[in-house]
Parts: sequence; C-alpha cells; structure tokens
Amino acid sequence: MDKLLLPEQRATLLVSAMTLTQKQEQLIGQGGLVPELPQCYGARHVPGIPALEIPTLRITNGPVGVGQNDCVPAQYADPTNPLTFLTSPHSAPATALPSGMAVAASFDTAVATQFGNVIGIESNNLALHVLEGPGLNLARNPTLGRNFEYFGEDPLLTGTMGVAEIKAIQSHGVIAMAKHLVANEQETNRMTINENIDDKVLHELYLLPFEMAVKDGEVASVMCSYNSVNGYSMCENKHILTDVLRGQWGFTGYVQSDFFASHSVVATMLAGLDHEMPGVSFPAAGIISYWTADNLNAALAAKQIAVSNIDTALTRRYTQMFKFGIFDRPVAQTPIDQAGDGAIARSMGEQTAVLLKNANSLLPFDAKTVKTVALIGKATYADTAVTGCCGGSSDVIPLYSVKPLQGMQNTLAQLGSSATVNLVVVAEDNSNLAAAVDAASKADVVVIMAGTLAEEGQDRPSISLDGGDYMNTTKTYINHNQNAMITAVIAANPTKTAVVLKDNASALLPWIDQVPAVLEVWFPGQEDGNIVANLLFGTVNPSGKLPVTFPKNDGDWPANTPAQFPGVPVNGKSTVTYSEGLNIGYRWYDAQAIAPLFEFGYGLSYTTFTVANLTVSPQVTDGTTPITVTVDVQNTGSRDGAEVPQVYLGLPGTGEPTKRLVAFKKVALKAGEKKTVSITIDPKASSHPLSVWDSSAQQWSIVSGQFKVLVGNSSRNLNLNSTITVNK
Repeated sequence: MDKLLLPEQRATLLVSAMTLTQKQEQLIGQGGLVPELPQCYGARHVPGIPALEIPTLRITNGPVGVGQNDCVPAQYADPTNPLTFLTSPHSAPATALPSGMAVAASFDTAVATQFGNVIGIESNNLALHVLEGPGLNLARNPTLGRNFEYFGEDPLLTGTMGVAEIKAIQSHGVIAMAKHLVANEQETNRMTINENIDDKVLHELYLLPFEMAVKDGEVASVMCSYNSVNGYSMCENKHILTDVLRGQWGFTGYVQSDFFASHSVVATMLAGLDHEMPGVSFPAAGIISYWTADNLNAALAAKQIAVSNIDTALTRRYTQMFKFGIFDRPVAQTPIDQAGDGAIARSMGEQTAVLLKNANSLLPFDAKTVKTVALIGKATYADTAVTGCCGGSSDVIPLYSVKPLQGMQNTLAQLGSSATVNLVVVAEDNSNLAAAVDAASKADVVVIMAGTLAEEGQDRPSISLDGGDYMNTTKTYINHNQNAMITAVIAANPTKTAVVLKDNASALLPWIDQVPAVLEVWFPGQEDGNIVANLLFGTVNPSGKLPVTFPKNDGDWPANTPAQFPGVPVNGKSTVTYSEGLNIGYRWYDAQAIAPLFEFGYGLSYTTFTVANLTVSPQVTDGTTPITVTVDVQNTGSRDGAEVPQVYLGLPGTGEPTKRLVAFKKVALKAGEKKTVSITIDPKASSHPLSVWDSSAQQWSIVSGQFKVLVGNSSRNLNLNSTITVNK
C-alpha cells in the first residue's frame, strides 16, 4: 500500500480489501499467544492478519506506568483460562511511576509530559501500541478505589494534565486512550450502577476533561465505561458517544469498550462503539463476548446492522493505527532504559509531594546533626515501596524498587552522614507498638509512614487511616490501627516527629495538632525510598499542591449520603444520584461554608513566597478576546523553590459555584528571586472559562456581567482580587 496516502485513505483501502470474516475477527480482542512474540501470552491484543500486512495490535493499561501489558510467560499462563494472563504478577516489567494523583499534585504540565514520555517510550520498548490512559474521571468522593489513577477533584486541572500526558504519549507513535467515559467515579457496583446526572453538571464537570482531551490533546481513542448514565449503559449511550463525542466535539478517533463493559451487539455498534475488549469468553466466570462472528452474522441477517457499520468501526481504528505508524514498524521488543527512566521517576516523585504541615521548620532534617532516625510504620508503608496496590489492571510490575530504609540510607550517605536508621515494622494488631515507642523516644528524629491503598474493583470502606487497605492477593483488609500507632509514637517524641502519608486520595488526620510535620507523597512508585528521603532531608524542596480537599471530619465531603454513594435501589436497579450538582471538591466546601483541614491547591515549601501586584487586562471585554492576568511572584526565603499562582473566577448571577479554577502556572524561583508571571484566560478555550452549559440549546454560552477574578496560592488563600466585565 502506498505510504504517501493519508491515514484515512489507507484505512479505507484496507477495509475494502478484507473479507467479512476478516473484518469480524478484527473487531474484537483475543486471548492467547501473541503471534509475533512467542514468549508472550496475553488477553490484550487483536491478532494480526499477515496476508493483509495487519500487525497484531497490543494494548496496555497505564495510570501508574506501563501496567498489565499482554506479555505473560508461558509457564504462568493457563490457555484454558484467559483470566490468568489478563492481570498477572508476571506481566512484563516496566518503570513504576508516581500515581496519577501525584502527577496532578505537581500542578505542572511538564511533569505530566514527563509521565507521558516515559510510558510512551516504554510502550514502544515492549512493542505495545495502545495505552489505556490517562484516566480523566474526578475524585467525587475520597474513598473511591481508583482515585489514585485520576487527577483529582477539579475538571480544569484534570483536563490540563490529561492533555499534556496525551500529547507526550502520542508523540512516540502510541495511541492514548482517554478513560473512562463517563462518570466512572466509583467501583462499588460499577458494572451495574445507573447514575442520574443533570446534563449541565455532566458537561461542566464530568465531560469537560474529555472534551479538552479531544479538542486540545487530539486523543486517538476513548474508552466507554462500565456504568450507565441516565438510563443508558455507557457503551450503548448514543447521545454521549455520537452526539456529544463526535458531533459536538469533533472526535475522529475510535471508541473501545472497557474490559467486559459491552453488553450487546446492535445497541453498542449503533451507539458508536468501534472495538470490543478483551474479547475472551469464560462462561464459568460469567464472562462472554458479544461481537462474535455468530452474533454479528445474526444481526446482519436480521438487518439490525449493516456491513457499513462494521466498516466504519474498523476504518476509525485503522486510521489511527496508520496515523501513528503502527502498520509500518515491526512488533518487536527492545530493552527499557532502566536507569534513565528510574531517574525520571525519582524526579517526578520529588516534584509531586505536598508539604501539609511544618511547625517550627522541623523539615528538612539536618543530616549534619541527626545521629539516629527511627523509621516506623506498618509493613505496607515503612518496609515496602508503594508502587501501586494489589493486583489490578493498572498495576505495574516494577523493574526494581527502593524501600524506605534503603532510600534513607542512600540519601544520608550522599550527604556525608553516618546516622543510624532503625526500622520498626509495627504489627497489624499493634502488638509490638511498645518497641516503636521506645525507638521513637531515643531517636533524634522520627519518621512515621502511613497511608491508604486502594484498587480497581473495590472502594475503600472509609476515609480513615484505620479503614484498612483492600488487597486482592489476600481478599482481606490490612493496615488497621494506624491512628493509634501514630498517636503513641508522636507522644514519645512530640517535637521531632514527621508523618509521611502515602495515599490514594485524602484521609482524616485526627492527630494533626499533635505532630509538627506532615508530608504527603501519594503512591510514589518504584523510587519511593529515594524520593521520600530526599524530601525529608532537603536535597529537594517540596512544591506540590493538593489536587483534592482534605476534610476535617467524617462526612464533610460531598456525595456523603447513600443515594449519592454507593447508591440505592430505584425500580430494582442500583442507582446513584449526583444531587450535589456542580458542588464537588472545594466548590462543595464553599457552598456549605465548611472549613476543610487542607484545601484544594494548598501546599507549603521549605521557603516562603509572596504573590502580589495583580493586574487584569482588559477588564472590559466582549467575551471573544484573551484576558491576561499578571502577578509578581517572589521567593522571600533562603532556599530555591517553586510556587503555583492559581486563578479562579466567580461567574455573575448564574447559579454557578462561588468560584472555579480557570488557570494556574508553576514558577521556579531562586532564593530571593522575583518574577512577573502572565497567565492567559482564553474565552474560546476548550475549558470554557467564561461559559456555562445551556442544556436546551446543547451548547456553551458565555455569561454577560461582572466576573470576580481571585488569585492566590490555594482555593482558600486568594488575597488578590479584581473584576472582568463581559458585554456580549
């Protein structure tokens, strides 16, 4: 085939040359041996057709690195049960990066770009073509199991980070897949839940990051989710998959089902689904495929679908495969740059940590004066690198991992310190807590490591650190009794103790007033030990900001009633109602006048900053021209660091939340340095900063009137204000 033809032309010619049987084989995934890679068994591929020069299309998960990726060695695969190689601890290893939530906490598109570059390059190393990510769902509730895969509670932050990641992934010839469209905000009953969501709320919150991914990121594929929205299963939701995705947004890529999310032939194909995955059937587990040859032929015979529908689905996917060069390169693996990508993972983790508290400037610890360190915590956090969780589809099998003790020893050695680090792993029932208390009382400084793990398929039982962590490998909850452990250890050394949190999202911190320092590092990935030690001892300065709100009390957050989460029966079907409307995250706390423990956008540093001298130009506009917001940001301390000025708008008389984030910019400053920072608000941007959704007209509409412009370094520390008047 002429490679000078456009991808669309090549795809059309290819489909026209295929038999109906070949077309049907290509619509759906298969499990088994990867033809070009006989060392790999998997259930994440579509076998190629050598006679037509169609390569095997290989797919991987990717919210924390190249995860479960279609390559399990033969000795670990049971060909009679494809589920054994759908998710496996023996999947090909890759670099375990900081989690999506951590990337969001950087408030830095450069970090999202780094993330996308690593997973794009490593996908090529492992001969993978499609990366299922980024995850663009929102952290509606702090207990949700997959919050770690996503970018937090705000749609603008989520969309901005997602676009940067998508562009980086696709720059390496790998198809990115925005997921899970849409409203996949819980794991409980995720395959059967129906979610009632107002159309305005859908567009202004939950669809917005996907719209940005399509328009700004030019994402090549989208995944439809398990749940139903307003009565329609998402892979059968023609309004969203066709009217919105393709009609309103101009999406030209293809739609793949989440694994086992397709429940029909005709309704899915006519709604806009193009590719069913994984395509494996295992009736004993209640798993069947729908787009089989028999089912497709029956639908064709009944004239419920036409061959043209099949051609359209294939052409959409092949167009993207041609566009990204998948037809033109061999399916061959090459070595991963383990050291280079590991160094990037470490740098990313250092930029994503959030310093929540630092009374009396306890941190960073001074390696020159510290002689003994007590490192204390449950095994999951204090004696393990948190590279993900428990065996779900997103888990990366790390190339290596750095445990907390090793990392601390590495950093101390680099700083020329001979300090001793004493590790005390506290038992699940705290039966050896006395040993931890004794070690803390004798140490110069104490580091407690705690947190919350979570995983696909299971929401956390509570937001408390004592709620336990679900572990697929044992089908039980672990890591109870963390608060009692933390409280006792703090009491033993109240002035020299720091708590390090490794979290899925936010958590309740009942001991916060008793401890001088708290550092949030999320899921740091395989460089966990080095990242945390470098932050604690100040070889790097934390600069992250919270992408989620930390509540003070149980139940302070939105979606805190059974009807909102996890759902109640309505006409025999489990139903969730998003009755909080537009007020999620910081918007909810504003609306309810509830003070959080730590607000969205919050984060301290080992230095200090001022944000001053706000100017807005023009202040009167017709709503079509860009608006420039300018502030002076100065590092007023003695260490180099980075600050994030954040711009929020309050819309006039619209019934909208008090404010919405519309822009942010991370700024690196040397000690004492000042920079004038300009941030653009473009009314025509895909994030629609000056607009609201008009459901009756099915379009965005710019609001007339006076907007409040609020600028600061967190959602509740907005000391600078001005106005914009829009006269349409």
